[in-house]
Amino acid sequence: MRNLKMTIAYVGTAYSGWQIQPHRPTIQGMLEDRLARMLPERPRLAGAGRTDAGVHARGQVANFATGCRIPGAGLRRGINALLPPDIVVLEVEEVAPSFHARADARAKDYRYRIATGEVLSPFDAPYVMHVRGGLDVAAMRAAAELLIGTHDFTSFCLADTDVETRERTIVASSIDQTGVIVEYRVRGTGFLRHMVRVIVGTLVDVGRNRRRPEDMRDILAARDRRAAGPSAEARGLVLDRVIYGGDP
Repeated sequence: MRNLKMTIAYVGTAYSGWQIQPHRPTIQGMLEDRLARMLPERPRLAGAGRTDAGVHARGQVANFATGCRIPGAGLRRGINALLPPDIVVLEVEEVAPSFHARADARAKDYRYRIATGEVLSPFDAPYVMHVRGGLDVAAMRAAAELLIGTHDFTSFCLADTDVETRERTIVASSIDQTGVIVEYRVRGTGFLRHMVRVIVGTLVDVGRNRRRPEDMRDILAARDRRAAGPSAEARGLVLDRVIYGGDP
């Protein structure tokens, strides 16, 4: 059996997230269904991250075992011919039998885009959160920097998140602005459900001067979902890259 690693890009608008769910379209389900038409077995994909419904990806990673001998480039061409246009396999490569897309990931990069203009182009609408009026980007930047480090992120995840620990490490957390687009970028060794979206919702509160940048410390210390801001819309979020090997 070969262990194949796929790098995948997708627009998540029409899907109920990455993970297979009964009677709902998902990225994993679509990929496994199309691969089953080409391979001698139905593969089971292990994804690097379970993106939520409506979230996009430029660099999702998954791996699966197969007895198929088709070279990676041929498999990529074949699967892309069967997939809908909102999912594309960018690369297929054979990796060590021990490789696992989720367990071996050292870090993940996410970005979230916010449009602040009065009107929103329909060509941008599926990929940004629209916040009319200006935002205090300097305040948002100061708040974002306070998240760097290892913290308990209970305040920034779903209240019913079932994990062993809610402690996570953020390596980089920054805000940039180009014209009317404000972009949040974050790199972490792991993320909780809705964590990035709740962080963004809280940063938007800071940008609207509803909270102070230093309130981020109190929100982290509270360890209570009610202390943070609302969860930002899924459509503005993109899984940019999954990092393997070396320092995160």
